Amino acid sequence: MILRLKNRWTHEAGYREVLVVAIPLILSTASWSVQHFVDRMFLTWYSAETIAAAMPAGMVNFTMVSIFMGTAGYVNTFVAQYYGAKRFHRIGPALWQGVYMSLIGGLVILGAIPFAGPIFELVGHSPQIQQHEVVYFQILCLGGFFYIASYALSGFFSGRGKTWPVMWVNTLTTAVNLVLDYALIFGRWGFPEMGIIGAGMATVAAGAFSFFLFLAILAGGNTNRKYHTLKGWRFDRELFVRLLRFGFPSGVQFFLEIAGFTGFILVVGRLGTASLAASNIAFNINTLAFMPMIGLGIAISVLVGQYLGADQPRLAQSATYSGFHLTLAYMLAVAAAYVLVPDIFVAPFAHQADPQSFGEIYRYSVVLLRFVAVYSVFDAMNIIFCSAIKGAGDTRYVMFVTTLYSIFVLILPVYILIEVLKTGLMFAWVLATAYITALGVTFYVRFLGGRWKDMRVIEPEATVPAPKPGPTKLGRVAKL
Repeated sequence: MILRLKNRWTHEAGYREVLVVAIPLILSTASWSVQHFVDRMFLTWYSAETIAAAMPAGMVNFTMVSIFMGTAGYVNTFVAQYYGAKRFHRIGPALWQGVYMSLIGGLVILGAIPFAGPIFELVGHSPQIQQHEVVYFQILCLGGFFYIASYALSGFFSGRGKTWPVMWVNTLTTAVNLVLDYALIFGRWGFPEMGIIGAGMATVAAGAFSFFLFLAILAGGNTNRKYHTLKGWRFDRELFVRLLRFGFPSGVQFFLEIAGFTGFILVVGRLGTASLAASNIAFNINTLAFMPMIGLGIAISVLVGQYLGADQPRLAQSATYSGFHLTLAYMLAVAAAYVLVPDIFVAPFAHQADPQSFGEIYRYSVVLLRFVAVYSVFDAMNIIFCSAIKGAGDTRYVMFVTTLYSIFVLILPVYILIEVLKTGLMFAWVLATAYITALGVTFYVRFLGGRWKDMRVIEPEATVPAPKPGPTKLGRVAKL
């Protein structure tokens, strides 16, 4: 066993190679995790109503952003496959098609601002929570373009396996967000106390900072000469259509995953503030396990794309299993901590919160972490095997499965349980666990089928036909 682990560490597509690409992405997505965790923690300190409102409003906004983010961000796979095929001049044009998709997404999201009131009135939370939800959602919509475009531009680095710049940009962005969060929520350092409005403004400002920082790095002369990051700015209809063909199903899948849990949160919110706040806290704690492994999933998608671009599917498969082993080990450790020492995770939310109102929320949160522990193990399968087949281009299958399970395993059953059968919070969380489990098993079976090995998202490289040989001097003489 030790010898096998040693071989897996040193061999091509083994643990070491996966971690070289993954560690900066893990740290990067962990910074997102910290950002959301601290943001929610500050709002919990501020009031129970603001933390209850922040998760639904944030998830509705992110649900809208996700379909465009998933589509534009799929340039990551194009970059990976072009890089593996050593067709570097095609990387810049692919990147710009993601920026154009980001512009479309940003405009659509801005158009949702006038509908915020009716959306959250339909959800049916208490009037005070609704008021917070509406204003938070509207502010977040102002930053839609920046979130999407930053995600697309980061694909230039992650798709080539050069992931450290992504980590540094996201780390700096998180620092900007947290400083502004604290200043604007509580009114520190001369800023006015703005509560949940300040939290939204801090998020938008950090998104703009991230976009302009990525843009500045991409403007470098050497980068432009080799990868055409500025030369390739023109709209390329054929490439844009191909991005839609493969990226849009990925965006829909991303959208449906977020929409499924958004619908779950919105329906659970009908059980009362305590149930809603506890579910928000449990999901927020779950990001500590989930988001870092998203970074590892991105790394697997990149490596699969690079190896398939270089026509080496065997190494793509080996890299996927290396990533799965690492993810599973991490998830098992975190799941054990959720069950054995839940107070470590819940205590930060209790700090400075009103003890009387937080007591029931605390009890619910500890129980819900046990559900999170169970489905975290299957989430390792979901993250890695889904990322692998998406890195090949098998996005329509992923979209179909996610659509089916989101509607018929999560959203409709939860609605029936809570609204029709009048059951409690725990039954809803049983379904959430079943949903993650079903996704993980299904994507693993698809990966085992192997159809992804023959897929590509990049166009075949044009071959220049060899010139026909003309008649030789001897031949012309013979003819005469």
